[in-house]
Amino acid sequence: MTRKAAAEIVVPTQRHRSDLLGIAYLGTIAIVMLAWIAGLVWAAIAFFSWLVS
Repeated sequence: MTRKAAAEIVVPTQRHRSDLLGIAYLGTIAIVMLAWIAGLVWAAIAFFSWLVS
């Protein structure tokens, strides 16, 4: 009984497509975050430049 149960174990295969999709999502999130931070920095520099002048 034990040997038969051990023989029926199915090893899951790796999913390359979902890995690529996850990497694409992470890349998109990283680019959006960098653009958002760059926009905030640019706005702060523009505001303080206007404030000083």
